[in-house]
Amino acid sequence: MDKLNSIFGTEKLITVDMLKTAGSVILQLIGIFIIAKLLFNFINYLIDNLFDEKDEYDSQTIQRNKTLKTILRSALKYLFYFIVITMALQVLGIPISSILAGAGVFGLAIGFGAQKLVEDVITGFFILFENQFGVNDYIDVAGVEGFVQNVGLRTTTLQNLDGDVHIIPNSNIQQVTNLTADFKRVKVDAAIEYEQDIGQAIDVLEDISDELKETYPEVINEGPKVLGVQDLAASSVNIRVIAMVEAPKMWQMERVMKQKIKERFDEEGIGIPYDHLTIVNKE
Repeated sequence: MDKLNSIFGTEKLITVDMLKTAGSVILQLIGIFIIAKLLFNFINYLIDNLFDEKDEYDSQTIQRNKTLKTILRSALKYLFYFIVITMALQVLGIPISSILAGAGVFGLAIGFGAQKLVEDVITGFFILFENQFGVNDYIDVAGVEGFVQNVGLRTTTLQNLDGDVHIIPNSNIQQVTNLTADFKRVKVDAAIEYEQDIGQAIDVLEDISDELKETYPEVINEGPKVLGVQDLAASSVNIRVIAMVEAPKMWQMERVMKQKIKERFDEEGIGIPYDHLTIVNKE
């Protein structure tokens, strides 16, 4: 019987030490997965609290927080996958040095090929994290002006006043001018004819300013204020009116001011200069 066991190799194929070793390995793997899962959930909890979507936040801040939360969760997930797999291979006794060396060479090759992509992603992350600008802001960047339609990790999408859509790689964004941040100064030069009474025109403009201040208190932060004569032009006297308004409403308020001035000047009989042609009949 012993001879048969030695021939067929059936003598003590599984020993107690082997069972102990296998049990130890299984327990270590289970411990790695449990600890990793708990740590993963804890960091996700911190990310949720860090980028919480509170009711008092505006839509721009909520969208930025959602984007950053998605990015960090995705990066955290792949990082944990890598750590868990690496530790599991070590526990199983599989040498990871050669695997890491091969992955390093492969990653280096990809890095050279995707250098521009990595630069776009890193720049996009800092744009979002620092809240440099957001959706619906009107910005001047990379020689293009327009309203921000989307801010992504790789590109930023703008739409100008003509409706043209510009997709700009984030790595090209070196300097940004946010034209709709906070409050913006609106200035309107009301032109009157030289024959008109400047004092009367200023009184009318001050009445218009008071009316606008009462009508649009949620938009106008300061003013409107009549500064006085700004310019003695070739065919007109220009009186300047300024106001500080919410940046996204600056164009709307400028149009409202111009309309009110034209209507009141017509009511008061204050002439506004314009180009016209006079025909002289010599006969």
